[in-house]
Amino acid sequence: MRPALLDPLFAPLSSLPGIGPKLGDLFARLLNQESIDDCRVIDLVFHFPHSIVDRRNQPGIANAQPGVIVTITGRVDRHQPPPPGRSNQPYRVFLHDETGELALTFFRAKGNWLEKALPIDETVVVSGKVDWFNGRPSMVHPDYMVRLGEADNLPLVEPVHGLTAGLTSRVLRKAVEAAIARVPHLPEWIDQTLLQRQGFPSAFDAIHRLHDPRDETDLDPQAPARRRLAYDEFLAGQISLALVRQRLRKVAGRPVVATGALSKPVTGALPFSLTNSQQAAIAEVLKDMAGEQRMLRLLQGDVGAGKTAVALMAMLAAVESGGQAVLMAPTEILARQHFATLSRMAAPAGVTIDVLTGRTKGRERDAILERIASGETQIVIGTHALFQDNVVYNDLVLAVVDEQHRFGVHQRLRLTAKGISPHMLVMTATPIPRTLVLAAFGDMDVSKLTEKPAGRKPIQTVVVAQERVGEIVDRLRAALAEGKKAYWICPLVEESEESDLMSVEERHATLASVFGPAAGLVHGRMSGPEKDAAMLAFKSGETRLLVATTVVEVGVDVPDATIMVIEHAERFGLAQLHQLRGRVGRGDEASSCILLYKGPLSENGRARLSILRDTEDGFRIAEEDLKLRGEGELLGTRQSGTPGFLVASLEAHGDLLEIARKDAAYVLERDADLTSGRGEAIRTLLYLHRRDEAIRFLRAG
Repeated sequence: MRPALLDPLFAPLSSLPGIGPKLGDLFARLLNQESIDDCRVIDLVFHFPHSIVDRRNQPGIANAQPGVIVTITGRVDRHQPPPPGRSNQPYRVFLHDETGELALTFFRAKGNWLEKALPIDETVVVSGKVDWFNGRPSMVHPDYMVRLGEADNLPLVEPVHGLTAGLTSRVLRKAVEAAIARVPHLPEWIDQTLLQRQGFPSAFDAIHRLHDPRDETDLDPQAPARRRLAYDEFLAGQISLALVRQRLRKVAGRPVVATGALSKPVTGALPFSLTNSQQAAIAEVLKDMAGEQRMLRLLQGDVGAGKTAVALMAMLAAVESGGQAVLMAPTEILARQHFATLSRMAAPAGVTIDVLTGRTKGRERDAILERIASGETQIVIGTHALFQDNVVYNDLVLAVVDEQHRFGVHQRLRLTAKGISPHMLVMTATPIPRTLVLAAFGDMDVSKLTEKPAGRKPIQTVVVAQERVGEIVDRLRAALAEGKKAYWICPLVEESEESDLMSVEERHATLASVFGPAAGLVHGRMSGPEKDAAMLAFKSGETRLLVATTVVEVGVDVPDATIMVIEHAERFGLAQLHQLRGRVGRGDEASSCILLYKGPLSENGRARLSILRDTEDGFRIAEEDLKLRGEGELLGTRQSGTPGFLVASLEAHGDLLEIARKDAAYVLERDADLTSGRGEAIRTLLYLHRRDEAIRFLRAG
């Protein structure tokens, strides 16, 4: 049970004053939730400000710097409403101090309201940005206007929070203040010596300090309050991972003895020979599976390094020892593609393989579920539908999870919570730096595939300005005429007003006017069958140019596609660009990747694109990406079950992650059930960070 102490924080957000249905939708969007019903008070408590507005700058009108927020005290001289019938012209109010005159400018303002707020001959205090036109200063829609007598109410330092369209900072600030008022004094879960050595404030003080910064240094990642909350976040994550690990270790693994009866005919029939690093990874996996303890191994390999072959050998070993294996993929497209590839590769061994996704319905689904339950199906491939309650396995020995960063720790917990305790092999094509492996996976054993399969040609990468898009289209025309295939990737699905990015539908329309029916389209808003049909048409050659969003990022395999154009490349993370580039260069032909960018590029943007041009080494790219962009981007978006930290950042707080990992191990070694005084406090920490699944393990343990 969650401690009653935390109840006020887990109350619905709508229980805060003033948050009705209309505002509720805006808050849900701000907090990345489906609806206001999914938002809790704690979500706002952890919505920290990213900067401050400093109104202490009071230079006098004549000395106000353009574009800088200033506070001016002056006397109101006159009002100048727009001429009758010209409501599109602004309403101006003029005031002066001893240095000069300032025009306050309001668009579509009601005059009587301004006359009341800014009476003539009254001394007022206004705050906002000043702009200069023809040597005259003007302040458009001041943020604050108060009479001199009320100037004490003007907040001189004001935190700035992330907003969403339609939500004003004043409304948000009011809600945040109401949320913080509910934060209770929390028990201390950090060891006293560490607390003193690091100079950490209490969690209660840290939350208040971050929400009420006095100056820029309070918001610095190295400020004690931020480091304290970052440590809490890391500690909650590391304890959860350690509990999973402890639980996985508690349930003895079933030793899997590979006989080679199935893997020999399969390896013999492969059209390529396994690389040295594939052979080494297979040996590590089989050694783990043969032991008494359950395997929990991460297989890292660049795009095209041959992870699937390693996974297949592990799955065949599971079947050889009389059990079943599953392979779980993040998307429908990928699951069906793995099914096609593995069915082909495993054919010589005569293994029974089935595919199960959310789209498998009715009789077909019932038949598959029956085959899985009876053990007739030896290898099952699918999406997370594989672990829904109605799927019963006959004897599940191995679970392979593809593209782990789309499946958070929570899903791993859920799998184990079903009472299923198979060996686990997690595959990722995103090469992950060590600090991230720690954050996302705890101390998982890692195998790396460092070579590309034989016959893969290097991909030539060029960086081209958007203005030369016409030349690219001409080059594509020539390439398609020679029978080549190409991808064209866009960042958005549809044009939005505030963005000048080319939407995928618009780009498809312009390219279809050149290439006709040879140009296909695929994006995330299409239904599953539509996406599959579009991919199939491209694979079979019915379409030769596929215009797409990043849906094609993971695992779509079209070996004869040799050209990849990425529009607005400056908008993508390095790891993502590297993933997309890996969609070409999969056959025996030379391939190229064209990164189109819209100038001017920032220093950071230029650095990212040049790293990509200079290397195809995914591990080097990942390290650089972590330096340049941070972990939220490296693991995909923050909401996709990644360790998407709210306060912590791996670049800024990497030193704390290492301490948290050791601390978690130390705590659980001495107090495995978290029943001591500090253990109880850590339970509160786990609930606070929504690690409830980890706590269930303590009870189940």
